[in-house]
Amino acid sequence: MSRLDTVELYRTGAAAKIVLNRPDRMNAWSTGMAADLLSVLGDLASDDSVRAVMLTGAGRAFCTGADLKDAVTADGATMDTDRILIDWYHPIVTAIREMPKPVISAVNGPAAGAGVSLALSADLVVAKESAYFLLAFVNIGLLPDAGSSLFIPARIGFARFAEMAMLGERLPAPKAADIGLINSSWPDDEFEKNAEALLTRLSNGPTRSYAGTKRELNHWMYSGMAEQLALEAQLQGEVARSQDCAEGIAAFTEKRPPRFTGH
Repeated sequence: MSRLDTVELYRTGAAAKIVLNRPDRMNAWSTGMAADLLSVLGDLASDDSVRAVMLTGAGRAFCTGADLKDAVTADGATMDTDRILIDWYHPIVTAIREMPKPVISAVNGPAAGAGVSLALSADLVVAKESAYFLLAFVNIGLLPDAGSSLFIPARIGFARFAEMAMLGERLPAPKAADIGLINSSWPDDEFEKNAEALLTRLSNGPTRSYAGTKRELNHWMYSGMAEQLALEAQLQGEVARSQDCAEGIAAFTEKRPPRFTGH
């Protein structure tokens, strides 16, 4: 095991497990966690002795999106979205998609906001039955980012993505599996055992075959990924400066319903 401030890495033979380790913040993205995760992903991508990777979370959450304490600008009014997306989120999801070995997301609890994007950037996604997926952006006046506007429609299409993005409602893991957003939803008491077995299977498999399959998928489904990520950052930057976003952040901080005006 190796440990950074916010990420733990475990190695067993050719298998590597990354654990997001901010359980007190439900593994919300911070710049520190993003830096640690990007460093670990780079090391694993270049290490030929690693043949499969699993990403999961410590505690009761997988990742609940951006940590507003870290992401809100100094005046407390807007999200510093451009810097965060371009400097941290985009390199991370790109590193996962381009890693020449299979990556599993083992969603052990809530995946919200950019946490959904992080989970779905992997090749295979499995989850506890008690977990859920939530595009929470709309609830604070923002829009999907970090690749979710690409990863979700690629998996389940226009209609379901529009529903997730515009209604901002929880999608339970069993339903996520039923509609094809994720691969499997397992009973909580079987989750860890099954996820570890899947990681071991892939780590013992034909790594170059897996890498070629990823390249095929990336070419067919995600060839416009860089352009889409850039569009997300641009649009998010514009929306983050809106009155509705300021109201959404204030309402979230004050734990009250937001009063949006459309401006």
